[in-house]
Amino acid sequence: MVRHPSPESPDRFGTVLLYLFAATPLLIAVLMMVTLSARTGEAMGHDLTRRLLDMAAGVGGLVLLRWRRRWPWQVALVTAAPTAVFWCLNGPAIVAFASLASHHRWRKVVPVAVVFWLAMVASSLWVGGPWLLTALYAVVGGVILTALTVFGLYLRGRRELADAQRAAAEAAQAQRVEQAKLEERLKIAQEMHDVLAHRISLLSMLAGGLAYRKDLTGEEAREAALAIQENAHQSLNELRAVLGTLRREGGAPQAPQPTLDHLDALFEEVRAAGQRVEVDDSVDRRELLPAQTGRHAYRIVQEALTNARKHAPGSPVRAELGGRPGAGLRIRVSNPAPTPVPGPGGRLGLIGLAERIRMAGGTIAHDVRDGRFVLEASLPWEA
Repeated sequence: MVRHPSPESPDRFGTVLLYLFAATPLLIAVLMMVTLSARTGEAMGHDLTRRLLDMAAGVGGLVLLRWRRRWPWQVALVTAAPTAVFWCLNGPAIVAFASLASHHRWRKVVPVAVVFWLAMVASSLWVGGPWLLTALYAVVGGVILTALTVFGLYLRGRRELADAQRAAAEAAQAQRVEQAKLEERLKIAQEMHDVLAHRISLLSMLAGGLAYRKDLTGEEAREAALAIQENAHQSLNELRAVLGTLRREGGAPQAPQPTLDHLDALFEEVRAAGQRVEVDDSVDRRELLPAQTGRHAYRIVQEALTNARKHAPGSPVRAELGGRPGAGLRIRVSNPAPTPVPGPGGRLGLIGLAERIRMAGGTIAHDVRDGRFVLEASLPWEA
């Protein structure tokens, strides 16, 4: 995660500049004392104590700035009030007040500003200047404090806006991540449906044969039971693989990943279970077919065979596949129409399949024509 600088941890260069600005009155006072001492020896006179106290107050104000984040209005007030007497405190007082204005609301800023302004006026009276100079000093000080207050509140507003925008961006990113996870889980749920519906329909067909056919020999019954066992074992393995993918954070489905090359095995499997399937495969240059498109094609045929076993058991199925690069992949699966037509809850697999094909950019349609249920789908296949 990218960490953004916060007001609690300003950059080092900015801190150095703030302290240099705050120390400016102190540096000026030291320079003046040294200059006057070298020229006239005035610094050794009766003003020495006052000058030293002023500079000590300035140093103390610089030290207090260290805690301007923890106790903002307290530090601002403690540094502002004594400026009526100590001139070197003006630098730390301005920095502390600007920090207060840029990080807190006006209810805390205005009282400190009033105290600071009164201290400015009092400092002019302290040095015994004329009333006109005092009035001018009061006006200038008020303008400066107002400008600092407005500028600080503006910075605080900008900072809050930036924080709000950053929080909104992070929330939007988190929402996109959660949406991606949800979509991936929906894909896995569709994968579970495609896998289990196929396997369970095979089990149902095999079990039905054992239950209703009384002419089976012992060897035929044993082969049917072994087929049921094998399909149940494969169902568990495939379900375990899909659930294992679901448990992995951010993982895409890793298994099973069938393609068009697996269709022959699928046809052999359903034929071994007793389903009659006629295949017409005229796909040209199938080695150039993208794996994702091949996977969709596999699921289309698998769902069509599953629906035929569920709704028209024992009926022959015809599967036709064709296409080439640039012309797309075409799939047509038909079987005698079931009677009666499946009620509520039926063909839900086709609904999920239609969503899968739509997301892949293809089309799918199913209808009853001349007494046969026909499912037709086309998938894009770029040259």
